[in-house]
Amino acid sequence: MTLREKMFWVFGGVIALLAIASVAGAILGKRARSDSGRATVDNLKARVNAWWVMIAVLAVTFALGETATLVVFAFVSFFALREFITLTPTRPGDYLPLLLAFFVILPVQYLLIGHDQYGTFAIFIPVYGFLLLPAVATFAGDTHEFLERSAKLQWATMITIYCISYAPALLLLNIPGYQGSNALLLLYLLLIVQLSDVLQYVFGKLFGKTKLAPLVSPSKTVEGLVGGGLTTTLIGGALYWITPFTWLQATAISFVIVVAGVLGGLTLSAMKRGLGAKDWGVMIEGHGGMLDRMDSVSFAAPMFFHIVRFFFT
Repeated sequence: MTLREKMFWVFGGVIALLAIASVAGAILGKRARSDSGRATVDNLKARVNAWWVMIAVLAVTFALGETATLVVFAFVSFFALREFITLTPTRPGDYLPLLLAFFVILPVQYLLIGHDQYGTFAIFIPVYGFLLLPAVATFAGDTHEFLERSAKLQWATMITIYCISYAPALLLLNIPGYQGSNALLLLYLLLIVQLSDVLQYVFGKLFGKTKLAPLVSPSKTVEGLVGGGLTTTLIGGALYWITPFTWLQATAISFVIVVAGVLGGLTLSAMKRGLGAKDWGVMIEGHGGMLDRMDSVSFAAPMFFHIVRFFFT
């Protein structure tokens, strides 16, 4: 099949699942009797409605090409960084490094990806950004909790810009026999990460009894993790035909993506709980903020990128 045909089948399958979920939500809404039941159904409906919008945006982005994809992910990083900084206390001495992060480091990172500069974009933030941000902050002369403030901004930049940028960086990879199809690789990553989140939620609601990390993420259960994670891994293996992998390789790689996504979700949940917040933001109804949707991607994207680059390019 051609790239266009594969995209058609994958998006068609996702749209069919969303249509089923929308119908199921409407039926469950009519049958719900208790307040807790109605609240659960309303949350489900909000999540499904948000997914309709996100899938539409994703489809248009892929249709417009690589440049549009980079621009969209740059905005994703911008909003995620804004949410992180909004929840993280700052002082006037942080304003200059914040401007540097938002309006220099972020666009330069994505420009480097757009110009296929792997060697530079891979070290730009971990080396130059890491050193430059606290160095610039020293000129404000504010030493109050300087280490904590610098670490927060460095971590925010790494997670919301550097790690997330590895998702569109998949478009750079030169995979023999797969040229021109890298958009499918990005779609594969996003599908596995988000399917894992959805199926863990569903399995957790249906069978969940044992809390995975009650103080970090009260809604996550061991049953949800095992059921949703294994199901997603099998689906990832079944989707090998849109990747350059064999079905066995796709199964193994999707398992790595699932595990990385879970670790990312738990880590970012621990952070926002530590900051006294339930969600990073309210940008996406039913899902919280942009960073609530990208927390799993931030861990999974770099690992997926380097696995593919090391073994398949």
